[in-house]
Amino acid sequence: MIEFSHAYKVYSGTTSPIHALKDINLRIEKGEFVFLTGPSGAGKTTLFKLLSAYDRPTSGKICVSGFDVNQMTSQQIPYFRRHLGVVYQDFRLLRQRTVFENVALPLEIRRERSRYIKARVEEVLEQVSLFHKRNEYPNQLSGGEQQRASIARALIHHPNVLLADEPTGNLDPELAREIVAIFDKINAQGTTVFIATHDHELVKSRSRRTIELKDGAIV
Repeated sequence: MIEFSHAYKVYSGTTSPIHALKDINLRIEKGEFVFLTGPSGAGKTTLFKLLSAYDRPTSGKICVSGFDVNQMTSQQIPYFRRHLGVVYQDFRLLRQRTVFENVALPLEIRRERSRYIKARVEEVLEQVSLFHKRNEYPNQLSGGEQQRASIARALIHHPNVLLADEPTGNLDPELAREIVAIFDKINAQGTTVFIATHDHELVKSRSRRTIELKDGAIV
């Protein structure tokens, strides 16, 4: 499902190269729930950028859901990303659109039929317990509700893999537990869930596989 083989990522620095990721070897099977931990600057966000083809490795190989990230053309990337759902710490909701409209946007871009869009959006909003807020705007929602809307949008394509980059970073501990409980439900339905977090207490509260990064390497 997800496989890194001797993956490196090096950026050009002002005085010397910056080794963001070093010899990453990692395999996550279909249906797993995995935490990625490590301090700020450890390489978690870089790893997720490589996973979602927003960046390419300097060397090594990355495969996700049967796609070789290294070999994909720019035309193939949009199709590849339909197999992924991505949730961000800062929600990335469009302020001028309602919850329903935010979640529907990926399907509108694909020019799906309006009847299908309505049914699918309502389905995922029910899944994250946000249907009753469908006509409200992001600034009318709490932080936890905004993150639920972000999760619903990530689920809209029926992704095989759900990536979440510090999804509870802006939430208090109780809301963080609620959000992770949603990820538990999603995982129970067969979706592979991969969450990057620096919240060690949250990780300890779940008996899940944990991968730790430090200075760009798995420790």
